[in-house]
Amino acid sequence: MRVAVWDTYVQKKDGTVMHFDIIAPQEVQDAEVIYGYGKTYLASKGQSGQPLTAQQCKFCHIEEVKPQWQDEIQEKGYFIFEMENCTG
Repeated sequence: MRVAVWDTYVQKKDGTVMHFDIIAPQEVQDAEVIYGYGKTYLASKGQSGQPLTAQQCKFCHIEEVKPQWQDEIQEKGYFIFEMENCTG
């Protein structure tokens, strides 16, 4: 399976910036769907209401799915790869 990687930077309520990738099947090309995945993730981190638009989230590249992402993508439709300031 090939997936699209959307590079995402969102300012948290405390002013720090979360950096994460939204990873979804390459067939999912509607940016609003991708932003919805990101907003669901932000809500799970206590960051509901933070802006997530084309300014914060941009398509980056297509790659082969990594095995550790596959189950979650099949279950939820996407995977969040956390990079910076995603905890706490």
